[in-house]
Parts: sequence; structure tokens; C-alpha cells
Amino acid sequence: MKDQDELKEIVREKYSIIANQSKLQNESSCCGATTGCCGVDYTIFSENYKQLAGYQKDADLGLGCGLPTEFAHIKEGDTVIDLGSGAGNDCFVARSIVGEKGEVIGIDFTPAMIEKARFNVNKLGFTNVSFRLGDIENMPVTANKADVIISNCVLNLVPDKKKAFSEIFRVLKPGGHISVSDVVIKGSLPIEIQQAAEMYAGCVSGAIQKDDYLKLMKEACLTNINIVKEKEVTVPDEILLQYMSAKTLQEFKAAGTGIYSITVYAEKSTKPCECTSR
Repeated sequence: MKDQDELKEIVREKYSIIANQSKLQNESSCCGATTGCCGVDYTIFSENYKQLAGYQKDADLGLGCGLPTEFAHIKEGDTVIDLGSGAGNDCFVARSIVGEKGEVIGIDFTPAMIEKARFNVNKLGFTNVSFRLGDIENMPVTANKADVIISNCVLNLVPDKKKAFSEIFRVLKPGGHISVSDVVIKGSLPIEIQQAAEMYAGCVSGAIQKDDYLKLMKEACLTNINIVKEKEVTVPDEILLQYMSAKTLQEFKAAGTGIYSITVYAEKSTKPCECTSR
């Protein structure tokens, strides 16, 4: 696998292209990122947002793997931060809950996504939704800012997940909480998948073991960690066969490895952190 800077550039490049496509284009192309077949369908994890208040069609690129706002316990007047905000899809849903008295901040490290999100918010005329260009490993936000942090199929794309969760802890207010939807695995991915850059950008090879994911949250001093939703995701054989032989695919299936979308709730305690890792 490539080093962290190379991985970030791969993600930035792919999602810059996706930012300039519609959800329909992402769904109808084989991977949502090029006119040729690169092998990864970026919408295979996505869920239907259309029933949610605040939904904006132009902000929905079909890139999520859950509905984190449904489990975020957002209240009117809250400050909500969305990590990897894309074109603003989850931000606008959150804005419908926090109302005029609240604030929603989206953070994304892809300039094309920030540009699209700002276009969307200007068109809607919302004055309490803003988008900041920045890295989740070093957020452009002051400490103790957010009542709620949400994220949708993004943290698996962050090379240094430990640093990301440390930043989440820093930015949350004491007593604040998170609701993040993400991709995790149970078992071992074939080496061909682990080393495929496209599968990293497609939210597969960057996924870590579910238990390790939850452990990172605990080590970051987050408490009351709870998986509120979990579903297995099936990656079509035609995609996997872009990277492995039929024999390897058969062995992969027989091994029982699972790729899962999970939504996790966790809190920042009002008590001083006693974690030895901090």
C-alpha cells in the first residue's frame, strides 16, 4: 500500500472528479469517477435520503454508507460538524434540525467538493451553514466547538485514524457526542484488495477491523460507544474480479470475510479524560 500522502492524493483526485458529477452519473458509471471502467462503484454503500427533512437533491452524490443524522440526537440550536461533508448532503439534513439558532460546519479536504457545497448553500440562502477546506487529521476548528459530530463513510479514507479520533475528541464539547457511519471489515481482505488504490478510494481497502475501529474510539477517550446500526455490504463479483482471480475470489468467499456498514454513537465525557493513550 502507498504512504499516507499518496493515499490522500488518490482520494482527493477521485473525489474531485466525483464532485463534478451527479448522483445519477455516479450510479450509472461503473465506478462514479471516470468515463472508463476503473472497477469501483462508489454508490454501492449508499442509502436513500429522500424521506429525510432538509434533503437537497443537488447535494446528494450517493457517497454515504448510512444515515448518521438519524442517530445523532441533534437538537435545535446545536453546533454540528460534518467530517467529509462532500457537497453538503448531511449538513443540510442537520440544518433542518438545528434550525436558525444552530450552526452547521462541513469540513472536506477536496477543494472541488467545498466549491460545490458552497454553491449549494449560496443557492439555498442558508446563513448558518458553512464549509471549510481542511484535513480531518488536523481540523480547522477550535477546541470544544461541537455539540455533535457526524460523518458518513469518510473516516475509513483517513490514513491516520488514531489522529482523526483524537481530533474528534478535541473538537467536541464536554458532554458532546458523535454519530458516524463507516465501513469496517471482519476477517482478512485478500492482499490484491489491500494494495489496490482504487479500492482504497472506494472505501473498501481502507476499512479496518470492526473491533479495532471501536478500540480507537475508546483509546481517544470517547465513552458510551454503541453500534446503533449494522449491515453487511456485498461488493459485486464483477468489481472484485478486477483485482483478483476467480480462484482467489472463491477462497475469499469461503473464508467468510465480511464488509460491513456500521453507524456508531459515542460521547465525550464531562469528566477529565483518564485514558493512558492521551
